[in-house]
Amino acid sequence: MSVHSEVRKVTTHRLSEMKLRGEKISMLTSYDFSMAQLVDEAGVDVILVGDSASNVMAGHETTLPITLNEMIFLGSSVVRAVNRALVVVDLPFGTYQGNSREALSSAIRIMKETAADSVKLEGGEEVIESVKRILSAGIPVMGHLGLMPQSIHKFGTYTVRAKQDAEAEKLISDAKLLEEAGCYALVLEKIPAELGERVAKELKIPVIGIGAGGGVDGQVLVIHDMLGITQQFSPRFLRRYHNLAAEIKGAVGNYINDVKSQDFPNEKEQY
Repeated sequence: MSVHSEVRKVTTHRLSEMKLRGEKISMLTSYDFSMAQLVDEAGVDVILVGDSASNVMAGHETTLPITLNEMIFLGSSVVRAVNRALVVVDLPFGTYQGNSREALSSAIRIMKETAADSVKLEGGEEVIESVKRILSAGIPVMGHLGLMPQSIHKFGTYTVRAKQDAEAEKLISDAKLLEEAGCYALVLEKIPAELGERVAKELKIPVIGIGAGGGVDGQVLVIHDMLGITQQFSPRFLRRYHNLAAEIKGAVGNYINDVKSQDFPNEKEQY
């Protein structure tokens, strides 16, 4: 007699339950079918199709160049691979700032054309109209505060944010504003650990950190960074769990040698 164990899909409600019982939330980026399938099967809770694809997939210096069409292509590729994780797709730069109608249109396209579970956008009070309009259509929104890569030209640096009292108080105010508007979760990037813990305690929604300390409700990293595929990016918050760059180059080198020495293909590897 066979027993079938049904995979329980992670939802926005389940993330709230995890926060209530003190279970930490695991979140990683993915940008393609094959990687997303592995990450999902490993049991990660949330997969972010991040605009960081602009850096690690396309080689741009910032996240700004990636387009809505490109994010939709990546998002739909990831969704087709996933059975369990909640899939979040970033709204790219220029698709929601300053125009709430365009924000809603962008979010609807992502939801319809990727079948993702939610969208994510950066900012607080400045984009609250867009947040509310997207939420009014029944689309779940994950917020993002602290270091906001889409605003890198405004900040001029990737240094730690909200170290000064005024910026810290604005971040707390923005976080509460996003929660009140109806966001189901919030990402905090590269802020002091003490501030991250304070926000997580004051908000009822889950707070997921990337360089925001261990006092938040979960953690997120870029998959290429944590697997050691990228080597140039080494902030303090990054823990590399593997060195795939070395393994991949070694495997490719062995393949090249085998081809040139005519060791590949051997008799068993041909028809």
